Amino acid sequence: MKKIICTLALASFFMSCKSQSNASSAKNDVQVTIDLKNVTDDKVMVTIIPPSITTDNIIFHIPKTVPGTYSEDDYGRFIENVKAYDAKGNLLQVTQKDKNSWDISKAKSLAKITYWVNDSFDTETSGGMGGEDVFSPAGTNILAGENFMLNTHGFVGYFEGKSESPYKLTVSHPATLWGATSLTDTDPSNESDVFLTSRYPELVDSPIMYSKPDYTTFKVDDMDILISVFSPNGTYKAADFTPAMETMMRAQKKFLGPVNSTKKYSILLYLSDMKKNDAKGFGALEHTTSTTVVMPEMMPKGALLEQMKDVVSHEFFHIVTPLSVHSNEIHYFNYNAPKMSKHLWMYEGVTEYFANLFQVNQGLITEEDFYNRMVSKIEESRRFDDKMPFTKMSQNILDKNYKDSYYNVYLKGALIAMCIDIQMRESSGGEKGILDLMQALSNEYGSKKPFNDEELFAKITSLTYPAVGEFLKTYVDGDTPIPYDVYFAKMGVKEGTIKKAGNPFLKDEMTPLITVNPETKEITVLPDVELNDFMKTLGIKNEDVILAINGTNYNMDTIYEMLMPEKGWNNGDAITVKIKRKGKEQLLKGKVIVPMQDAQGYHAVDTSKAKLKEAWLKG
Repeated sequence: MKKIICTLALASFFMSCKSQSNASSAKNDVQVTIDLKNVTDDKVMVTIIPPSITTDNIIFHIPKTVPGTYSEDDYGRFIENVKAYDAKGNLLQVTQKDKNSWDISKAKSLAKITYWVNDSFDTETSGGMGGEDVFSPAGTNILAGENFMLNTHGFVGYFEGKSESPYKLTVSHPATLWGATSLTDTDPSNESDVFLTSRYPELVDSPIMYSKPDYTTFKVDDMDILISVFSPNGTYKAADFTPAMETMMRAQKKFLGPVNSTKKYSILLYLSDMKKNDAKGFGALEHTTSTTVVMPEMMPKGALLEQMKDVVSHEFFHIVTPLSVHSNEIHYFNYNAPKMSKHLWMYEGVTEYFANLFQVNQGLITEEDFYNRMVSKIEESRRFDDKMPFTKMSQNILDKNYKDSYYNVYLKGALIAMCIDIQMRESSGGEKGILDLMQALSNEYGSKKPFNDEELFAKITSLTYPAVGEFLKTYVDGDTPIPYDVYFAKMGVKEGTIKKAGNPFLKDEMTPLITVNPETKEITVLPDVELNDFMKTLGIKNEDVILAINGTNYNMDTIYEMLMPEKGWNNGDAITVKIKRKGKEQLLKGKVIVPMQDAQGYHAVDTSKAKLKEAWLKG
C-alpha cells in the first residue's frame, strides 16, 4: 500500500506522447507505465496511454471496490494531480466528478494521462478493521528501494466502457528489486518488466510485489508454486515457510483432485514492522493465481506458520469459487457501482469449509479438531441475526445495515457448506459430497462462463438431490435457523465432553495465572492460584517472575508477544524459562506439556453411521 520523477526534457516529452499515441491507435490497447525508480514524497507516477476514443468526453475511474473485499475503499483518494494531454503535449480539461472518477474533455484527442499515487499502508490505523482503512492485503505500499506492494487496482484505472480492452503494463524498477507475480514478464532486462493481460479485470487480479529477491519455488503435480517474502528486519526468509506451505499445498491439490487446473500460484507475503507506520490489517486476499498475505513480523514462527496455513489454504481454495464458478455480478464486476451477488455463502463459505475439511481429509488435523472448529463457528455465528436470509445479506453487503454481518460469511457460510456436504453424503449413500458439486458446477460454467444469480439454486438441485434444494430454500434463502445437531446426527456425531488443549497461562480459558506489575513492568505468576501441568512440569512456582522464554525477554510491554508462541508449542518441545525467584534469577529447562481441560465438544458416537462419516471426512 508508495513515487516518480517526471523531469524529461519538454521536447522528448512531446515526442514520447506522439509516438506512443500512434502505437495506441494502431493497437487499441491500454498502455500503462509505473515508475518505481523515481520516488518523490513517497509517491510514484503512473502514465496511461488510452485506446482510441470516439466520444467527446471520457470518464477515467480508479476502483471504489474490488472483488474479495466487499467494502467501499475509494482507491481514488490515493490519487493526486490527474493530468490529460493531447498528442502535442497540450493539457486537456480534467474535472473530478467524485472520489474515484475524472471527466476528460476533448477525449478524441487524448494521448496520455498522468497522475501520482500514494500508498495506503502509511495511512493505516486499524488495517481495514474499522474506520476508513483499506484492508492491508488489498492495499498498497511504496517504500523506495526496498518494497513496493502493487495491488494493481490501487495504481491503475480504466476508461469507462474500455475495461474489456487489453492492457500492457510496463514497470520500471531498480535493478536490485525483483517482481514476484504470477504474470509473465516479456521484457528480458532487469530494470523493466512488461506484462500483457487480456482485459482490466485480469490486470487487477494480478498483484506484484517488488523487493530484494527472497523467494522459493517448488512444483506440486503440474502446478508451479512461488513463495516470495518481504521481511523488513530480516526476521524471516521464504525458506522458513516453504516446508509447511509445500506440505499443505500438496494436501490441498490431492484433496481437490481434477477440480483445479491452475498452472502457477504465487504467495506474496508482506511482513509488517509494527513499530513504524505500516500495514495493520492481517490476513490475505485471493486472486485467481495468487494471494497477497500481510502478517506482523514480530509474530513467533510457530504461531505465524499456523496463521499462514489457515489464511493461505482459504485463499488457495478460492480457485474453485468464485474464480472458477461465479455469477455475472462477479464476472462483469463494476468497480465503481458494484452490484453484489446473492451467493457469498458459496464464494466465501464453501471456500472456508474446504480450508477446514481438507485438513481432516488429509490427516493434518483430527476428527475432533475438525468438529471443534465447526462448533466454534456455530457459537460465533450466533452473535449475528440467525434469521436473516443469507442471500439477502449477501446481495446487500455494501449497505450500512448489512456490512457488519460480513464476518458471518466465514462462520455460517462455512456451516451452510458443511450441511450441504452432509446432506449430499446422506442422499447419495456416501458417494457424493460438496466437492463433487463444485466440480460439476465448474464443468457446467468455468472461469469464462458466469451463471445468473437467480438460477443457481435450481441448477444445484438438478445436479444434486431434492433435499439439497429444500435446504437452500429453507435455510439459505429463507429465515429459518439451521438445526446443526440434526445434521451432525446424520453422520453419527453428537455433543459430549471432550479434552481440549488449554492456554499455558490461563486456567479454564478464563482465569489468568499471571499478572503484570505496572511499576516494574514485570510479569509475575499469581500467588494464590493452582498452577497447570505446563508450569508444574517446568518447576515454575507461584510468585515467580517470568523474565524470558527460549531466550526472548518479556515484560509488560511485550506480554502479548509472550502469549502468542503457545499456539505453536507442541508436547515434547524443548523450552527454557528464565525466572526470578525471591530476587535471584534461575534458568528452568524442560519439555512443553500442553495443559488439557474438559470442554463440551462433538465426537462420533453412532457406529451405524461410521461408513457415512468416513465418506464425509475421508472420502
